[in-house]
Amino acid sequence: MRRDLMTPAVARRRFAVVTFLYWLPVGLYLPAQVLLLTERGVGLTSIAGFYAVYSLTVACLELPTGGLSDVIGRRAVLVAAGLLSLVGLTLLALGTTAGVLLSAMVLLGAGRALSSGPAEAWYVDTVQAHSGPDAELRTGIARGSTATATALAVGTLLGGGLPWLLGLGPDLGGRLSAHTDGLVLPLSVPVLLGVAVVLGHVTYVLAALTEPPRAPASPRGVLRGVPATMLDGVRLGARDALVRRVLLSAGAVGAALSVVELLTPRRAAVLTGGAESGAVLFAALACAGFLCTALGGNGAPLAARLARGGERAVLLSLGLAGAGALLLAATATARGPLALTLAALGYGLVYLGLGAAGPNQNEALHRRVGTTVRATALSVQSLALQLAGALATLAAGVLPPGAAPWLLAAVALLAGAALWARPAVPAPLDVPAPRSAAAEPAAPVRAADGAGTGR
Repeated sequence: MRRDLMTPAVARRRFAVVTFLYWLPVGLYLPAQVLLLTERGVGLTSIAGFYAVYSLTVACLELPTGGLSDVIGRRAVLVAAGLLSLVGLTLLALGTTAGVLLSAMVLLGAGRALSSGPAEAWYVDTVQAHSGPDAELRTGIARGSTATATALAVGTLLGGGLPWLLGLGPDLGGRLSAHTDGLVLPLSVPVLLGVAVVLGHVTYVLAALTEPPRAPASPRGVLRGVPATMLDGVRLGARDALVRRVLLSAGAVGAALSVVELLTPRRAAVLTGGAESGAVLFAALACAGFLCTALGGNGAPLAARLARGGERAVLLSLGLAGAGALLLAATATARGPLALTLAALGYGLVYLGLGAAGPNQNEALHRRVGTTVRATALSVQSLALQLAGALATLAAGVLPPGAAPWLLAAVALLAGAALWARPAVPAPLDVPAPRSAAAEPAAPVRAADGAGTGR
């Protein structure tokens, strides 16, 4: 153990803070985004196109940016992600033309891709450098998951409430719009607040996420190292059973989440009898879902202890989420207070189970991969989630209304749980040695013994 390195407790705190600061702006602009674009005169078809561009940007850049983090360092990539998000949010808040708003979606997608994995990879690298390859990781990863969900819950409440508050009393929102010639609308305020938070996020990353010095990264070295690192990350899933489980589970979760998020707003409107009241119910459910995710993430270490292993905890947690989805399917056509209560319970169980499963899955993944491909592995996991989610959304759209689309989510989660029914073989895995952007690759080294045991 190195006494001169950052302690795990400090690393956990900094990881939780940087995660919270990253996701808070996302929560702030989520409730206002579609309405803001509508206020700017963008039609629903164009809005759907903007979202498609965002998703395509994330999907295309997910692996290259993960490889970039493994080659040039975590902090530099996180700062770049923050700066791209800052510009993107500014354009989204103030943009009035389709070209500017489309540019905002591209920049936000690029920032999202860059941010996928470096912070968690930094945390794992830091803890293992201090305490060795067998260091306890689950608690910190759980705190990061809790920080994400809490930030989204807080941001959603603020982002949905600020425009409404600006319309009260002296109509500050209307005056703000008039004094800026319509450049700043009440719906722009949460997004601009998100810009301020992003500035704080970038500043904190620069100050708090210290890394060991790396060899200078030449453009030629980066161009050679990033594709090689991407291939190393993809090969992990092809030759290691536990990594495949994590990736397939991510796909199952992505499919289920996409279906639930697609169907819940419409179901809320049906239950309450109106679009406006349904929107209020959906906002409350979204916040409750984030809080359930936070609760599940915070309880992930306890779930692993009670289940006597991280892998069994994933099995039980995804099974709980699948049971919640089955409850949603069972109440898909029912009405009345009882149906509302059961549907809300099912919704909460889905997010509670997913919150508890995530940290235990990722802890198993980190014990299986080395630092040279850690961020890339997380990017592959994120890509699997997104691609499966896109396919499930298309499938849910063509299924007949009623219980069938909800059953698709339940089947996906239960299939994901079934992947963890048998313990993974704890054999060590050959992983690539560190790739320097300025040097040739070295010989491979072995990962720590006991990887994938769920400890």
